Amino acid sequence: MGSNSMTDGRMPQTHDETATATGLGSRRTDTAPVAASNPVTPPTIDHHTRAHTLGLPRTWLGRLALKAQEHLEAAVAAVSVLPDSAIYEARDFPWTAQLENGWEKVRAELDQVMVYRDQMPSFHEILKEVETISSDDTWKTFFLVSAGMDCEGNARRCPETMKLLSCVPGLTTAFFSILTPGKHIPAHRGAYNGLLRCHLGLLVPEPRERCRIRIGNEFRSWSEGRCLIFDDSFNHEVWNDTDGWRVVLFIDFARPLRQPWNWFNRRLLNLAPLAPFLREAGQKQKTWEKKMYSKRDK
Repeated sequence: MGSNSMTDGRMPQTHDETATATGLGSRRTDTAPVAASNPVTPPTIDHHTRAHTLGLPRTWLGRLALKAQEHLEAAVAAVSVLPDSAIYEARDFPWTAQLENGWEKVRAELDQVMVYRDQMPSFHEILKEVETISSDDTWKTFFLVSAGMDCEGNARRCPETMKLLSCVPGLTTAFFSILTPGKHIPAHRGAYNGLLRCHLGLLVPEPRERCRIRIGNEFRSWSEGRCLIFDDSFNHEVWNDTDGWRVVLFIDFARPLRQPWNWFNRRLLNLAPLAPFLREAGQKQKTWEKKMYSKRDK
C-alpha cells in the first residue's frame, strides 16, 4: 500500500488541493461512473466471488459460523428484489437522484471539514478490524452515521449532507471516505450481503482512470456528483494512483429484499450496535470528537 508521503505523514499540497481544502476549488461537471481504461487490464483471476480471503477462522466453531454465513448470504441473494449482482445501476434506487441533485451542497460542507483532514482519524483508528487492509494514515474518515456511534459533533457541521442522507431507506452508515495520493486498498470483501454500498463522488482527481475501484472483475472510476452502487460482499480493491486526494460519501444501506425477508434483514441489522467491536468503535469516535471539538469550540 504505497504512498509518497512526507516524513510527517502528510502529502505536499498542490495549489489545486489547497483551494479544495478551503472550499475554493473548482468542481467537475461531468458525471456517470465510467469503466477505467489504460493502464488497467482485466484481472487474470476470477474475482467475481464472495469468498473470504482475509482473517479466515482457525477454530471449528469459526469455520462453522463461516459456513452458516455462506448459507445466509445465498438465501439473501435468492430473495433480493433486484438480481444478485456485484454492481447496480443508480437509477434502480430512486433516492440516488436526490443525492446527485444535491451533491454540490455536500461538496461545500466537505471543503470545510477537509481543512482539518490532518486531524481526522484514520479508518483503523476507529475500527480496529480495518487493520487487515489499512494500517497507516492514508485512509481518513469523517463519520456522520454509524451503528453504535454518536456522531453528533460531525453531523452538526454537515446539516445539508444530513438532510440528504435522510432520504436513504435503511441507512446504516455514512462518512466521508478520504484517500491520500498513492493509496492502495488491497482485495477484500465486506461483512454481509444484506447491505449494499453507495459511493457519491465528491472529489475525484485526474487522471480519473488512475483513481479506480475493482468490484468483482469490473473496474470503475468515480465521477463527481454521481453515485456508484455495488455489493461490497464481492471481492473488491481500490487504487488512487494520482497526485490528488479522492473523497466519496460512503453509504451503507439495507439491501431491498422481498417480504418477509426484508423485515428480518432490517431486524438483524438493528442488532449491529450490540457487537463489541462496534461499541469499541463508537467509543473511539466519541473520544476523537470530544478532543477535536473541545479545542475548536472554545
